[in-house]
Amino acid sequence: VQLQAFGGGLVQAGDSLRLSCAGSGRTFSSYATGWFRQAPGKEREFVAVISWSGASTYYADSVKGRFTISRDNAKNTVYLQMNSLKPEDTAVYYCAARTSYSSSPQALYAHWGKGTLVTVSS
Repeated sequence: VQLQAFGGGLVQAGDSLRLSCAGSGRTFSSYATGWFRQAPGKEREFVAVISWSGASTYYADSVKGRFTISRDNAKNTVYLQMNSLKPEDTAVYYCAARTSYSSSPQALYAHWGKGTLVTVSS
């Protein structure tokens, strides 16, 4: 499985942005997919995860109520809708896939895509 995240950009605080994670391979739709982010000088952190069917999702407390993860398996794409963006959301965002769904932020992911930069100005 190969992944590519895109859709990042420069926005102002309070704006919205939608990231996409495009997966290759017919099996991508069977993978749970997570979003992570890494801010400058900080460790990578978990953002959200969605099961292969989309029935289960889980969010980090820092984004709960503002971000929504979803997927369209017909398009082999997972989305991260980000609303009410804050300067502290500034980071490189990565998507990753694993064969089974886990709500644990410490779960290991076997497949990672290149990130996309989100910059939120105040």
